[in-house]
Amino acid sequence: MNNFDYSRASDVADAIRLLTADPGAKLIAGGTNLIDLMKENVERPSRLIDISRLPLRDIKETAGGGLRIGALVPNSDLAYHPLIEQRYPLLASAILAGASAQLRNMASVGGNLMQRTRCSYFYDTATPCNKRSPGTGCSALDGLNRNHAILGTSKSCIATNPSDMSVALAALGALVHIAGPSGQRTIALTDFHRLPDDKPHLDTNIGSGEIITAIELPPYGFARNFSYLKIRDRLSYAFALVSVAAALELEGSAINEARLALGGVAHKPWRSPEAEAALRGKAATPDHFGHAADLLLQGATARSQNEFKIELARRAIVRTLMQAASARPQSQAHKKIA
Repeated sequence: MNNFDYSRASDVADAIRLLTADPGAKLIAGGTNLIDLMKENVERPSRLIDISRLPLRDIKETAGGGLRIGALVPNSDLAYHPLIEQRYPLLASAILAGASAQLRNMASVGGNLMQRTRCSYFYDTATPCNKRSPGTGCSALDGLNRNHAILGTSKSCIATNPSDMSVALAALGALVHIAGPSGQRTIALTDFHRLPDDKPHLDTNIGSGEIITAIELPPYGFARNFSYLKIRDRLSYAFALVSVAAALELEGSAINEARLALGGVAHKPWRSPEAEAALRGKAATPDHFGHAADLLLQGATARSQNEFKIELARRAIVRTLMQAASARPQSQAHKKIA
């Protein structure tokens, strides 16, 4: 048993004060990832700061017509919220593709963004891991790397981000609201998570003493032409080998706007403005979707066991775009088959 202190924050300012006073402290809300990491001796916080009672559970419309989602909204509540189901069904689909109902009931929106990789070497404290112990090496480079990244990797780390929700948020163009010792700031979801480079132990660009307070969704949610496809080793409660969030705005058969994000392939949700721009003004055809897939996967690099992911991702992108174009998303396709 590792000893740690426990504090309950009374408000956001108190949480920031407690974090700033103890650099070894960790925030805890649902605890669905942190508790596991503590049990495995991967995380050894000096203090747990309980933020579960902070007033960050509201889902409100913004003045600009979007939605502001409090950081402590449970994943289940978000997925089944009427405004999410009606206006942002891509997000609802992604959330429901991840974890079990019990975990979704506990996991918070902010915690989902902060969850850490499921790389087996990260969890195994007997093996070298730059993410867990900087400077020790990356065991996955020449080890068991079937589930690992093909994009944005470095010689220091090839781990993947495990979140489904973040992939949909990246495609939708969500913003992350953050509060800290220097005040409040907003960062694009696509800039929130980091690539590993030579500092893989830093998963995000959140600073010392900072806390996520909300996620903001833009007014337009691609509610008609969307799909979220998650390919995994088993249908039930597995992390993605490859996942695709696709959203289109169509005028007839022509594409006015396209959004594409990949999960399971990089240290962060993967988007390419070049791939999305290539689809604008084009017809919604497999050939055009294949070209966008090639652009999205530019620079993909395989290791000894995960080369299959490149072709798998390409086919998944085309399939998901076809589903979005036909307004028959993956979740609905399963319902019709059943």
